[in-house]
Amino acid sequence: MADTLSGGCQCGAIRFRLTGRPGTSSVCYCRMCQKASASQALALVSVGGAAFEWTRGEPAWFQSSNAARRGFCAACGTPLAYDAPDGLALSVLAFDDPDAVAPVIAYGVEAKRIWCDAIPSLPERDTMEDAEAVAFLKGLVSHQHPDHDTETWPPEARP
Repeated sequence: MADTLSGGCQCGAIRFRLTGRPGTSSVCYCRMCQKASASQALALVSVGGAAFEWTRGEPAWFQSSNAARRGFCAACGTPLAYDAPDGLALSVLAFDDPDAVAPVIAYGVEAKRIWCDAIPSLPERDTMEDAEAVAFLKGLVSHQHPDHDTETWPPEARP
């Protein structure tokens, strides 16, 4: 595992850095995590004993329960953090290299959607295999922040 891991939101308004070994990485299927991520589960990694800092901007916070709050980018909506009495956890998929903090356990499985286990057996297609969408996809220009730290963002000249 890398000594320094970085990440941030989709638009680049918020960036963070974790130095040292993070804590446990998990997937949570509870209904709060489903709604917070707008997905079937939310993958989070505990900051643990690592040093942590917001390096560009800071998240907005939503108090999702009496015990926890959730941080997100107010500009683009990316879920970034979960802050509870046991410490801060960061969204695994907000890391530049999410595979460096891959989940090792699942929680909240009582709320797992009935279709989750079938996802790996669904038919698969590469993005460019959709012949009707190829022209559209080739013309897309991403405004998403790249998966690495940048001095400034957004770039000065955007089309």
